[in-house]
Amino acid sequence: MVKRPTAEPPAGFRKPSADEVAAAAGRTIPDVIGPDLRVLFSGINPSLWSAATGFHFARPGNRFWPTLHGAGFTGRLLHPSEQHLLPALGLGITNVAARATARADELTPAELTAGGEILTEVVRRTAPRFVAILGVTAYRAAFARPRARIGLQPDGIGDARVWVLPNPSGLNAHFQLPALITEFTALRTAADSA
Repeated sequence: MVKRPTAEPPAGFRKPSADEVAAAAGRTIPDVIGPDLRVLFSGINPSLWSAATGFHFARPGNRFWPTLHGAGFTGRLLHPSEQHLLPALGLGITNVAARATARADELTPAELTAGGEILTEVVRRTAPRFVAILGVTAYRAAFARPRARIGLQPDGIGDARVWVLPNPSGLNAHFQLPALITEFTALRTAADSA
């Protein structure tokens, strides 16, 4: 079994207790957005672990941070608590749906549709060059694109190009870390040349 790379938590970081994680159901966490974004990554929605910590993609087993580093977006593997460093790299994070759940399939179709509308407004307001939706099923539901596939989409949002990437959740067994890195690298290459 291959050990997934993980960043060491910074001094003072405390893992949430099981009770704190359970109590995070329904919470939201702030977006990580700055000016002049090359890529705005949009998760499906926060996990309970993320809502308990306040950090995106914080659940142990989520492969977002190792994938981001492996694809060359970051110079080193960042811990989720270092998400504040992303805007200086031209990167941001938001979610299609704001409500934290244990699993993304707990979201209703109406929540995904409403989330797509809110995400559209965020993208128009912040004007990233690319918006990357992390999960093809969520993209299909939120944007009424039932035949969408992984990769660059024919339709943008405002001036932003839309790129659909695999969900980096550890629950997504269809894509292992090397395949995730390959897909994220294709986006980084496009963003670097845009």
